[in-house]
Amino acid sequence: MKCVDYSLYLVLDPDLCGGLDGMVHTARQAVAGGVTIIQLRASAWKKRRWLDAALALKALLAPLGVPLIINDHVDVAMLADADGVHLGQADLPVAKARCLLGADKIVGLSVSNAAQLTDVDGADYLGVGPVYPTRTKKDAAPVLGVEAFSRIAAASSLPVVAIGGIDADNCAPLIAAGAHGVAVVSAICGHDDPRAAARGFRRQRTED
Repeated sequence: MKCVDYSLYLVLDPDLCGGLDGMVHTARQAVAGGVTIIQLRASAWKKRRWLDAALALKALLAPLGVPLIINDHVDVAMLADADGVHLGQADLPVAKARCLLGADKIVGLSVSNAAQLTDVDGADYLGVGPVYPTRTKKDAAPVLGVEAFSRIAAASSLPVVAIGGIDADNCAPLIAAGAHGVAVVSAICGHDDPRAAARGFRRQRTED
């Protein structure tokens, strides 16, 4: 199993961050505040903009030792030499993505119910949710809640990252329920001080 710190997983949103420059600024500040892994997710963008953003983020994050994950697009991940991809249930199968990326890259998979745990072979981690109601993903699956999340986490041998409506005030029950980390979007993206927002999560975990 790869040694990856999933504890504070930031999903960058270009609309909330204010485009590419805003995403780079947010990433820089958030890592300084304790973010451990970053995903690029820009659903409305064309591939050229995805690649430009991926290259800029890779240049920033690689010297800091923070993995860059690309949502959905294996080709962009390969061209930017990103650290991995995160796949949804309707994207390339994990095994096919692994064939393209190789054994050393990180492959994550979204899971929204226990039935989807039957086809996770080859994944390095699972993104499980939405745990709470979310406004940043219009096609999100039904809300799980903490109890259902806990059952899915307990049923998987893979690291599990909770996602969906998570902020510094509601993340503690998810860690207690078995989450290896929490993935956040609006809790950091769009904040005047992304560094302070990230520190809020770190402070919460330290106190608990």
